[in-house]
Amino acid sequence: MSTVTAPLRTGVLLRILPPGLFAGRPWVLLERSALVYRRSWLTIVSGFFEPLFYLLSFGTGLSTLVGGVTAPNGHPLTYAEYIAPALLASSAMNGAIADSTMNVFFKLKFAKLYDSMLASSLSVLDVAMGEIGWAVIRGGLYAVGFVLVMLIMGLVHTAWALLLVPAALVVGFGFAAVGMAVTTYLRSWQDLQLVTLVTLPMFLFSGTFYGLSAYPTWLRVIVECLPLNHAVIVMRSLAIGDLSVGLLWHLAYFVAMSAVGLWLAARRLGALLLT
Repeated sequence: MSTVTAPLRTGVLLRILPPGLFAGRPWVLLERSALVYRRSWLTIVSGFFEPLFYLLSFGTGLSTLVGGVTAPNGHPLTYAEYIAPALLASSAMNGAIADSTMNVFFKLKFAKLYDSMLASSLSVLDVAMGEIGWAVIRGGLYAVGFVLVMLIMGLVHTAWALLLVPAALVVGFGFAAVGMAVTTYLRSWQDLQLVTLVTLPMFLFSGTFYGLSAYPTWLRVIVECLPLNHAVIVMRSLAIGDLSVGLLWHLAYFVAMSAVGLWLAARRLGALLLT
């Protein structure tokens, strides 16, 4: 029985996992990234300031013109309290995307780092999980810093806000996985502008600064499908303590996004480097 089932099981694994299977050592890439960035930590920290500047400028300046805002659950909020969770979601997205696109592109196309890794005991799935994992850590660091700023500014008034950082990690994983998968299709540095062409409109139109009710129906339907809009809903709901079963759907969106992105990234790496 064992001699018959063993080849069958191996065949199933070969169809599910990418070539090279899975060595179970993605932590090696996490350790490498940590060693590389320990002398250039300012590169990571710098990405935290963009959403912070938006919060300080819009939350203190524009808020005097906007006045109070009503949350979806009818809870009155200041404008700073309204945009802060959305900027937190954007911060997690930016951190994850930055590391899973530009850095991965350089390692893949120019440094040829992954060729050397795959010559060792590592597999393409190890590489994909390790790089995505580091991108999630980077996005998580942004999220921790931003939550601390929200606490200092008095923008958090519920214990549910403790879940903001775990939620940011889920969001970051989704963006990092898809970001790395997309990067495997890029051919030049100029192609990276296409990533900005997608992320910038998402940042501006995904309910970050105002509700989707301002849009015509056709545009609102499109925006509701965007991943950052789902992230904004989750973060804003946690920040104001407005929890419902519907949040599970938004989190499931990112679980599916992560799974598809990781699978595609591993398959593409296998196609590019092992064939």
